[in-house]
Amino acid sequence: MSRKILVVDDEQIIRESLSYVLNKEDYQVDEAENGKAAYEKLLETTYDLVITDLEMPEMKGTELLDKIRNLSVQTATIVVTAYGSLETAIAALRSGVSDYILKPVEFDELLIKVKRLFEIKDLLIENQILRNELQRSTEDLKIIGKSRAINKVFDIIRSVADTESTVLITGKSGTGKELVAKALHFTSKRKNKPFVVVNCGAISDNLIESELFGHKKGAFTGAVSDKEGFMKAANDGTLFLDEIGEMPLNLQVKLLRAIQEKEYTPVGTTSSLSVNLRFVASTNKDLAEEVKAGNFREDLYYRLNVIEIKLPSLKERQEDIPLLANHFVDKYRKQMNKGIRGMTEEAMRFLINHDWKGEIRELENVIERAIIFCNEDYIDKSNLPDSFLGGDSPFNLALSGSLEDSVKKYERDIIMSALESNDFNKEKTAEDLKVGLSTLYRKLKELNIKV
Repeated sequence: MSRKILVVDDEQIIRESLSYVLNKEDYQVDEAENGKAAYEKLLETTYDLVITDLEMPEMKGTELLDKIRNLSVQTATIVVTAYGSLETAIAALRSGVSDYILKPVEFDELLIKVKRLFEIKDLLIENQILRNELQRSTEDLKIIGKSRAINKVFDIIRSVADTESTVLITGKSGTGKELVAKALHFTSKRKNKPFVVVNCGAISDNLIESELFGHKKGAFTGAVSDKEGFMKAANDGTLFLDEIGEMPLNLQVKLLRAIQEKEYTPVGTTSSLSVNLRFVASTNKDLAEEVKAGNFREDLYYRLNVIEIKLPSLKERQEDIPLLANHFVDKYRKQMNKGIRGMTEEAMRFLINHDWKGEIRELENVIERAIIFCNEDYIDKSNLPDSFLGGDSPFNLALSGSLEDSVKKYERDIIMSALESNDFNKEKTAEDLKVGLSTLYRKLKELNIKV
């Protein structure tokens, strides 16, 4: 989008010359013969930049600059002044003018100053956008709850966030382990550095080493170029190893070395690379039992478990269910632009008494579904799934839209039910559904099931 510039000078030849040069650079340029005329234009049009003389009849440039500051903080200003008035120009700079240029005007110098000024302005806007994004993302990180069980978690986060200690987050699937990992990162001194998530259960055994540590070109069939791994991507920040219990045994020893020595070796090389990052891991498995069963290295378990944050289930924090439910109602009514004001007491009672096998993730899905079907001011029990009301089936077998849409809906319901029955353990779910793990992951992506 073309920038709009207002040129203000009582000398016509200067106005026209500046306008001609700026127009050739594709700027939109208006002219004003004095400060009063310029101010009238500013009341009607927003300009990105005002280039003004200081000594003018009817309204001096200094008075115009004061009015511009009061009118729009987004409008940049450049003063054009004679050498004899340089002190006035410097005083204007101290009061907020963006830049100045001396008469006779060197057009190349002016264009350089204008271009640089707009580049700085763009950077400031981009920085503000990024700050707003960070603010919004950190607001989304808020962990909801006031129960004694969740307050223990808050206390640990506050105590360990700014340390370098490795943290192991344990708890059932759906209890919010990634949210806690993000809270640890974004309240630490590494908060402005990368936060990288590695889902150890979603990457096949033959690829996870390459994904984690990277590889050199030709290291294996298909390695057509060098690749930086998650370890390099997270440098200076936090590496979150989700579902660490799924990591293959042969890779666990290499991860242990990376954590202890803060260095790793990409696949296909013999040279170690140093890394500066914090490790946070999570699991829904009992790693102590996995160690006994020979599925997890004891030394890695103790290295990860420097600090353990055990997340309570909803059964242990029932008093938080109304807070969480209202939070999700507010989230999804805004997303769907619906005027829903809350939930009826009866509907809330059903939520509090429900056996949440899928934990907070299941609660969020139920609220999202209820928002979709609710056309009243308050969500009622009729908007909840049949399974809440004592029905035999969690699915409604009535045709919903086209055959293809109905099949997708039933497929989604079946997969969700199987996940909930297995505490969101994907391997057990795939086994129960008699499909391969990769097929299950593909279905989760196709049906937009976030687990």
